[in-house]
Amino acid sequence: MDTLTLQPDAVCWSYNGEWLRIEAHGHDGLRLRASPYPERDVPPGALLPSPGHSAHVTRDGNIARIANGGIVAEIDLQGRVRFLNSQGRLLLEEKWRQRDTVTQYWTVGEPETRKISALALSGREFKPLHGGVSKITVRFEAKQDERLFGMGQYQQPNLDLAGCSLELAQRNSQASVPFVVSSHGYGLLWNSSAVGEACFAANGMRWTSDAARAIDYWITAGDTPADIVRSYASVTGTVPMMPAFATGLWQCKLRYRTQDELLDVARDYARRGIPLSVIVADFFHWPVQGDWRFDPREWPDPAAMTAELEAMGVALMVSVWPTVDPRSDNYATMAERGYLVNANRGINIHQDFLGNTRFIDATHPGARAFIWDVAKRNYRDLGVKLFWLDEAEPEYSAYDFDLYRYHAGDVREVGNAYPLHYTQAFHDGLKADGETEIVSLVRCAWAGSQRYGALVWSGDIQSSFDSMRNQLSAGLNMGLAGIPWWTTDIGGFHGGHVDDPAFHELLVRWFQWAVFSPILRMHGHRDPITPPEVPFRDGIAQCDTGAGNELWSFGGDVYAILRRYAALRERLRPYVGDLMRVAHEQGDPLMRTMFYQYPADPHCWTIDDQYMFGPDILVAPILAAGASARTVYLPAGGWIDPWTGDRLEGGTAIERDAALDRIPVFVRADAAVIAAFAEDADD
Repeated sequence: MDTLTLQPDAVCWSYNGEWLRIEAHGHDGLRLRASPYPERDVPPGALLPSPGHSAHVTRDGNIARIANGGIVAEIDLQGRVRFLNSQGRLLLEEKWRQRDTVTQYWTVGEPETRKISALALSGREFKPLHGGVSKITVRFEAKQDERLFGMGQYQQPNLDLAGCSLELAQRNSQASVPFVVSSHGYGLLWNSSAVGEACFAANGMRWTSDAARAIDYWITAGDTPADIVRSYASVTGTVPMMPAFATGLWQCKLRYRTQDELLDVARDYARRGIPLSVIVADFFHWPVQGDWRFDPREWPDPAAMTAELEAMGVALMVSVWPTVDPRSDNYATMAERGYLVNANRGINIHQDFLGNTRFIDATHPGARAFIWDVAKRNYRDLGVKLFWLDEAEPEYSAYDFDLYRYHAGDVREVGNAYPLHYTQAFHDGLKADGETEIVSLVRCAWAGSQRYGALVWSGDIQSSFDSMRNQLSAGLNMGLAGIPWWTTDIGGFHGGHVDDPAFHELLVRWFQWAVFSPILRMHGHRDPITPPEVPFRDGIAQCDTGAGNELWSFGGDVYAILRRYAALRERLRPYVGDLMRVAHEQGDPLMRTMFYQYPADPHCWTIDDQYMFGPDILVAPILAAGASARTVYLPAGGWIDPWTGDRLEGGTAIERDAALDRIPVFVRADAAVIAAFAEDADD
């Protein structure tokens, strides 16, 4: 029996009810889908529709091949798959260990490899569950000396993910964006929004989906990490163009309680001569969760507020939570129309923070249209065009993923795409309203979120140097996973007393680093915390507020340093704007690992505590308390220390002093951006 079929743009295999299809998708990409269930259209997942491609499909005895640009797939009669680049170098090979695996030559003259085994392990495994889904496992052979990057945002210091086991699930401060970049010249997107796991062990790579209808992944080959990331961006989308007004300082805290308080802060920035791009009205500015409107008792004239801010050159961003309280104006309508997430069993409550609430079902097109209609009427029509989409995972009080059901399916099967659809609701609404440069601050992401203008921030993280270290790796890996817009709460979210010298040191070091990130954004829940004047009003629990979080809230010495670096960011904005355009046009991250910019330098592949901010600025943050110096590696070429004016020759590591008011940075000797540092250079 011949199990292989060739089509103009695909190779197919089928046996005993299981089918597999590999087809061209993108200029240098292949998409593999396989299932034991009857073949039907598999949802596109994160992938955009692919135009026609001139794939080259051939058959050589028992082996079928498809070549598309720089990547080749081969499949034998038993359905075993492997991938090579156009030069014939092996990229990835399924791992099979079975008695009945017939040893074959993949290509004429290639050394024979025998992998017959009693282990009975399959490269593709389906374990059927109720509801027409299976637990799916895909195994690949181990590769020696492979380094792996990307995959989104995880709270750990590991930049190189080889040896890591990663949960494929969305949590507060964790964003599963399952695209991995290999040092061996390939990138792989696990194109399933199911909850699962990716295990990059020394004895093999394993991907699992807890509940899915098909295996679905996309793979590309490239000579450099930039080639791989750009290829991925071409099939999942790039960010819109970041609005020019948004590249300066953003001011936020938990929380400005009233219209007057927020305006007073903006006026104070103007009075001090500190340019402000954005100021944020955080959560619980509403009467009830799910109302999605200003409470007129604290915010009596939002239109006048946005107009005054606009006159100062400041844009207002408003927090939107996807939680809906039964006492909300909108609850009954949304419940009646099926626009809310449901529990499969037990009480239909999803979160119990200051109320028992359910989440809006962002996978439902009607629910997305509904929330935008309300937000447009209550915010957009009053002058607000920036939205902070908080709780975007969403953050269940208990992350029991088998408990909840979306319009698109059970959370185990489709849950990781929730933040993408939540962002899509506001992107599509703003686009229909005439906006083209769309950005929303979002606390989570999935593959493809970038095309909907997702500026992802790293969630409710601790105020500590360990946490800061984790964010550096998280931000760099997010960029490699195709999310170039990324930011953090400067100083961390949880904790940080405004009068604590130890926190002052952390805040300064974090702010210095954030100047060289996509968005410079102050936020946090600072101590001491002020409780609400009354715990309940009209039966609704009220929210506390943190201490001041403005640049001047931490004493004169800290203020002087922060103000100096805010001014530097202002002078860097033309450079940042150029980086934003490159991200929009081809998907390059703004924060780039050293090997992204210098892939031919082997040492750059080992560095995890410094990075390039675009092509011209090398940044080496101070990541430990009390540190006043650090080692910095300079790649080959000429470099300038912008603080001292020293000219240095690269290709070596150097020691650099770093007093509290100084972060080690270096500028390529021929780069025009050096002029932005002129006012800060030593005399």
